[in-house]
Amino acid sequence: MEKHYISKLHATGDYGAGVFLLIIAILTILGNSAVLAVAVKRFCRLKSPELLTVNLAVTDLGMAISMYPLAIASAWNHAWLGGDASCIYYALMGFFFGVSSMMTLSVMAVIRFLVACSSKSNSNQISKKVIYISITLIWLYAALWAILPLLGWGHYGPEPFGTSCTIAWSQFHHSANGFSFILSMFILCTILPAMTIIICYLGIAWKVHKTYQGMQNFNRISGAAKLEKRLTLMALLISIGFLGAWTPYAAVSIWSIFHSSDSIPQFVTLLPCLFAKSSTAYNPFIYYIFSKTFRHEVKQLQCCCDQKVHFFNTKNSINSHVSVMWSGRANVHISCRKTDNGEVSNQ
Repeated sequence: MEKHYISKLHATGDYGAGVFLLIIAILTILGNSAVLAVAVKRFCRLKSPELLTVNLAVTDLGMAISMYPLAIASAWNHAWLGGDASCIYYALMGFFFGVSSMMTLSVMAVIRFLVACSSKSNSNQISKKVIYISITLIWLYAALWAILPLLGWGHYGPEPFGTSCTIAWSQFHHSANGFSFILSMFILCTILPAMTIIICYLGIAWKVHKTYQGMQNFNRISGAAKLEKRLTLMALLISIGFLGAWTPYAAVSIWSIFHSSDSIPQFVTLLPCLFAKSSTAYNPFIYYIFSKTFRHEVKQLQCCCDQKVHFFNTKNSINSHVSVMWSGRANVHISCRKTDNGEVSNQ
């Protein structure tokens, strides 16, 4: 095994990282699966902006399924599994889903800004067709950036601590190719989307402030305005959570661009990576807190699951008290015995 794929951490650190990722993976899969189940159940009633929420759940779930098992196994193995092929795969999927999430949040912020700043008669002009086109462009944009290192512009490589892979940030100084890729990627996939999110939500905050300032008392604020404020706050928290989770990782990556990665303790390089991966888990909890509809649908799903489990258990209980006795070729006799509750069935 190549040296850069062997973990630079203590075995305890690797085991702890694997446990943390396992918890994040379980929460991500359960939470975002619930989001998708609710979306499928009420697909015909979904509003256009809600499709972006569904797309965000798909990106989070895709990252958890395609990446976390390999990362967990590598952490517990104390070395990266699969060599160069799996390293490129892992880094590509992380970059692909990361850019998809970032661009989805950017489009979500723009849509919320347009809705908040539009008049009541124009607030529903954003059709599902526009959202579908936006989602398609998001995936194509993310796929383009993820494939570019495979075509020779930029590189994928292992993280400094050895048991994860990402963009080869150290190539920034080593070649003009690495310099141009990392600079372009950082501007077009990080800075501009982040600035778009910040500017849009600042504009929304100003609009909401002016609207509420024009009201003489709180009782005059319509229910639609309150709902719009709650939806905007929910989208804002989702964006803050994502940016907050990835900012430490971006800071460490930028540091490694201008300084040697050896200047940062290996365990310190691990923590931002784990924190960034946690961004896939908490969106469903935000939906559950701020969306009454989502809470109601999740509770209904729980009731349906409980009923199915009860029906399955009841059916098994009945079948356990029934025996089928064959005599001859065509005669079937079903005999029942006394059950636990004292009932006796006829033969």
